[in-house]
This record gives sequence, C-alpha cells and structure tokens, in this order.
Amino acid sequence: TVVVAAPPPAAPRPSRAPARGGLVDALRAVPCRIDLSPGVPDLTAFPRTAWLQAERRVLAGLTPADFGYGNPQGAPALREAVVGWLARNRGIRADPGEVVVVAGVAQALGLLAQVLREHGVRRVAVEDPGSLGARQQLEYGRLETVPVRVDEGGLDVAALGASGAGAVLLTPAHQFPTGVVLDGERRRELLGWAAAGGVVIEDDYDAEHRYDRAPVPALRALLPDGVCYAGSVSKLLAPALRLGWLLVPPRYRDAVVEAKRYADLGNAVLPQLVLADLMRSGELERHLRFVRRRHRRRRDAMLGAIAARLPGARVHGAAAGLHLMVTFDDDRFEDTALAAAALDLGVKGHPLSWHRLAPGPPGLILGYAAGPVGEIEEGIAVFGTALRRLRG
Repeated sequence: TVVVAAPPPAAPRPSRAPARGGLVDALRAVPCRIDLSPGVPDLTAFPRTAWLQAERRVLAGLTPADFGYGNPQGAPALREAVVGWLARNRGIRADPGEVVVVAGVAQALGLLAQVLREHGVRRVAVEDPGSLGARQQLEYGRLETVPVRVDEGGLDVAALGASGAGAVLLTPAHQFPTGVVLDGERRRELLGWAAAGGVVIEDDYDAEHRYDRAPVPALRALLPDGVCYAGSVSKLLAPALRLGWLLVPPRYRDAVVEAKRYADLGNAVLPQLVLADLMRSGELERHLRFVRRRHRRRRDAMLGAIAARLPGARVHGAAAGLHLMVTFDDDRFEDTALAAAALDLGVKGHPLSWHRLAPGPPGLILGYAAGPVGEIEEGIAVFGTALRRLRG
C-alpha cells in the first residue's frame, strides 16, 4: 500500500517551457517525501570521517602564509592530484599546469562561453536531448546553442558538421539523459571534425559510475589540443563542494585562467587541499568502490519497480550513471503533466521534455542514487498511480 501526501500548495508544477533557470531551481527547493530528481549522488554516503581526517592533516601542515590568497588557477597540490586521478581513471595524460580548478562543471561552461566568444565562436552545438542546465549556462554566456540529435550511437556528427557551429558540448562517456555511449565510428568522425578546427567541450558526466561495462576512454585522451575537458566531484562526493577541473588546449589556457581570476580569485584553498589529500591517499577510490555497490543495488530496485509499476515504459541508460531515462510510446499524455501529477502526490522527477528541443515521445528522467531502495520503489509506485490517472 502506498500512502501519499501532497506537498505545500506553493510547489511549482513542471511546465513544458521552464523559465530561464528559475523553475528547475524552484523545483529543487520544494519539500517532498521522495526525490527522484536526476543528478544527485548518495549524500548520506559522504565520507565525513575521511574528510575530517584529511582536513586535520592538511591544517597541521599549513603555514600562516598558506591562508592568504591562492593561485586563481588552483592549488598546485590539487592540480597535481587531479592529473594522477585522470591518468588512473580516465586515461588522460596531462601536466598540472594544464589544469584549472573551477567551481564545478557549471562554472567551467561559463568560463568557456566567455573565452570562446572572445575567440570568435558564436554558435555551440548541444546534444538533443541534452542537459537543460548545461544549455542554459552557455546561453547565459551569450552563445547561441544549436540542437544536434542523439541516437543509439550518440551525437550525430554528420548533423554537427551541417550545423555551422564552431564548438560542440557533449557527454560522450554516458550521455545525459539517454545514457548512450558515443560509439567508435562517431568518435573518429568527431575527432576529425575537431582536427579541422572545431572545438569539443567534453563534459565527462557520470564517467566513474559504471556497472555493467568497462569505461570508454575520454575524448581528451585522444586529442588533447582539440578538446576542452570538464569534470568534478559533484556526482562522486557532493555538489555542495563546488570543486571541479577544466583542461583546455594551450590556445585558450591563459584566457581561461584570466577569466577565472576575475570571476572569483580562485576556489577556496582549504577544500582543494583536502580533496588533494583524499585523491593521493586512495581514499577517493575506496569511496567510489563503496558507492558503486550501493548505486547498483538502487538501480536494480528502480528497474524492478518500473517493470512492475509503469506498464509500457522503455528504460534507457541502465548500464552506468545515477539515473534512468524512461520513455512511453503512448502519446495521450504529456510528460510534464505526469511529473506534475506525481509532484502533487509528493514525488519529484524530471519530465524528459525539459531536456529536449525536438518533439518526441513523453518520458521521465529519474535518479536512483540519493535514496534507499524502499523510497525508490514507493516513488515509482506513485508515478504508476499518476500515470493511471492520466490515462483514465
């Protein structure tokens, strides 16, 4: 039996055309019983003890001068640790001087938008479907975004070539939201497009969270001079840390560092040094192994619940990541109406149409990492109730 309760009357209802950044943020702030929004890791698993121990080690070794203004490019210790992390986990060979520490991938995109405009880029291709938030970051940076379709092979590179865009943002390791991996032929085509002068912005989204297949190499590992690579610990540790990294080709590096300096004078130094300690000690890899096991169990629970409670649903992207994409062949309802009906019953999820520009079948994007198995199963049951009501 599922017991449901409505959220406060002020809860925003998902609409087909969310306002620029506002509705997604408002939805995130609404209290609910069960949150199946995508993009959130298991925050209860944050390694508090390991973080505190690392912080004590760092503080014990700091001099008074270390509490002054840091390097806008990032603390040297973290840039060196990031290089080691990327070599071990993503096959990327880099030098610490190539790394710019940023406040998450969101800031990386904002800095790149500014710098690319200064270098004459006005149009950036984006995946369709693709991340609404990432698209809005580029548009806020006064770049025109051009949708390029995604299919079972990933981004359609032929369509990219015809788009007239000077740059492209994509999530090749685990495409958001479909979960597909950019296949080998498309990778070769994309690298050829970049070698001819195009700029690739690689958001290495969910690359570490793999369950049923081996990870694919990062594009940056294959063409360092043509790829701007962005990653963070938001999906591995916590979004609240606002810690990430950006690697850019040499022609953009000085401009990116300058933009970062004028944005905020650099990230807070102490959290950088603590993260560096966790990376060097192997604690971050241990944490990753732990949450992978937990996420796999929760993914399996969501798959089972969808099969039992959402008739006609098609599941995409189950082999990796922290979310599932669900689509329905039934076009008698809008996915925004389904998301709104579930929210009225106390459960959050994203309608697929929020993250899509071209028309398509209704769908949902549902995160499974943040809550226990019981909540996942109950949340899917609520979506099933809402779906039955819509279908009449």
